[in-house]
Amino acid sequence: MPLPGVSILSLHYPPEPTGNAPYAGSLSKGLHALGHRVDVTTTHPHYPEWKIRAGYGQWSRTEVVAGLRVRRLRHYVPSPPRGFKRLASELSFGVRLFFARTEGAVIICVSPSLFASALAAFRNKFRLRRRPLIVWVQDIYTLGLAETGQGNRLASTVTRGVESWTLREADQVVVVHQRFADWVANNLGVDRQRITVVRNWTHLPPAEATDRDAARDALGWPTDRTVAVHAGNMGAKQGLENVVEAARLADSQGANVLFILLGNGSERAHLQSIAAGIERLRFVDSLEDREFRLALAAADVLLVNEKPGVSGMAVPSKLTSYFDAARPVVAATDVQGITADEVRNAGAGLVVEAGRPEDLLNAVFAIGSEPSLAGSLGASGRAYRERVLDINAAWAAWSRAVSNLLSA
Repeated sequence: MPLPGVSILSLHYPPEPTGNAPYAGSLSKGLHALGHRVDVTTTHPHYPEWKIRAGYGQWSRTEVVAGLRVRRLRHYVPSPPRGFKRLASELSFGVRLFFARTEGAVIICVSPSLFASALAAFRNKFRLRRRPLIVWVQDIYTLGLAETGQGNRLASTVTRGVESWTLREADQVVVVHQRFADWVANNLGVDRQRITVVRNWTHLPPAEATDRDAARDALGWPTDRTVAVHAGNMGAKQGLENVVEAARLADSQGANVLFILLGNGSERAHLQSIAAGIERLRFVDSLEDREFRLALAAADVLLVNEKPGVSGMAVPSKLTSYFDAARPVVAATDVQGITADEVRNAGAGLVVEAGRPEDLLNAVFAIGSEPSLAGSLGASGRAYRERVLDINAAWAAWSRAVSNLLSA
């Protein structure tokens, strides 16, 4: 018996290099490889730059990539993506989804974007033949507003209501961590029987280990310094001012360290402005997969940094790639939060309190000066990725979730 077809609705999709896009792309390929017919409806590549890439931007465009039909829809891309403009961006994609044609027997909506997913769920509810709906939760919006301090009471109330309705309307809610499952059940009223935990996985293809100095030579990075790399989005919740201040402190101490902020995002221009004159900090543009792997291999330490107050809204997607790279991690975050738990559970690095640049710098020193410690932490992270974050296990769990909805 053929496996059911799947329609994936996602604001982000490759070739976007970070955030949800690599996972949406990997899931579509994985389900297709397992025998599902998959079609994707998404936007034109615009993240994390928040600018539609050259060669894209048509009202609609259909591509066939490795047997997958990918339909791209033009939507509103704000710059900077804050407040009402961010909401308008999601709603504009949601309106396009409302009138879009999908083919799968099961629909998967990826959140973010919550508000586009809500409109897709609303349309599905009133179809003549409603289809089973899965909402894949990568971030919890209600928590995000509270933890980042964005939005007023009205915004928080509306967001909670929309998020609760959307998840309760879904036939299945797939979350990326057990703490997410507990939160949406306890706070948003989602039936626990309809919640499934499927952990994210590394989206990077298998590759041979790369020598650190060879990687640095290829990238033009110095081989005589401790290099600490933060890779990924530069947005509000990352609170990367902390890394800038750690680099400023390193300058004042004459420390033999270099911080690298790799990627793009809504806060990059601001960060570059406040970092003017700091010698021990570099900004590097987003890289394709091969060069991205080199950047991770070139690091002595890989950084996760979160704004003070951010605790449970998201599991940083960069951690899967960090663990896969077998490099030690320093996480500057809420020490009781979900990110800290993940790093500790993996035994992959050190955790320091968010918003304390001196503690961040000291943790980088501690790992950089102890090669045996660095090697042990990196190996532990890699083992955790292989044991807990396996891509084939995740694809199989998704295939079961899709098939079970039609056999129930």
